[in-house]
Amino acid sequence: MAVDDQQEQRARLVRQISARGITSPRVLWAMGQIPREEFVPPSCRSEAYEDRPLSIGWGQTISQPSIVALMTEYLAPEPHHRILEIGTGSGYQTAILALLSGEVVTVERYPTLAFSAAKRLAKLGIQNVHFLWGDGTLGWPEGAPFDRILVTAAAPHLPHPLFAQLAECGYLVIPIGSRSEQTLYRVRKIDNRPAWESVVTCRFVPLIGQFGWSEEGAVD
Repeated sequence: MAVDDQQEQRARLVRQISARGITSPRVLWAMGQIPREEFVPPSCRSEAYEDRPLSIGWGQTISQPSIVALMTEYLAPEPHHRILEIGTGSGYQTAILALLSGEVVTVERYPTLAFSAAKRLAKLGIQNVHFLWGDGTLGWPEGAPFDRILVTAAAPHLPHPLFAQLAECGYLVIPIGSRSEQTLYRVRKIDNRPAWESVVTCRFVPLIGQFGWSEEGAVD
């Protein structure tokens, strides 16, 4: 894909996302900066700018661009924020967050995905991201508190360790529900209690871990 074609594809994507209701100028700007074709398998590059999820292996997907934009808009990252991302995946959402915040810590369950994402972001010159691998439902207590937390996989309930690592008045955006269908929520921490805001119904891959789903599908 030629450079001019890539730029036109990203411009078209921004127009589509804007038409779907995304209004944040910063989010729209960031979505126009990151080359999504770098985050999908070579066999899917021709589909990189279609508004749908694509498989990236290991049973994981890269979310459709409109959902990435929606989650980012509700997260409301600011340049001084420290963000914890649970579920690095391809690194596409990570890259968007990195452009909009001061620092991103991202936790991925599969080392292969984490290493691949780190290489992609390094290639793009993005340097304000720290990559970890392990059980994302545990978060990263050593780095807490975080101004914002984004969970990119579906949980059966709000993981207690993640809420504990959220700064007072901070936002945590997470899909919660069954393994087949969820609701995307924005949770704000007020007086150490969760204030819930329902955003939209959605479908994400399951969040596997001690405070998420088990491998077999039962809640731990």
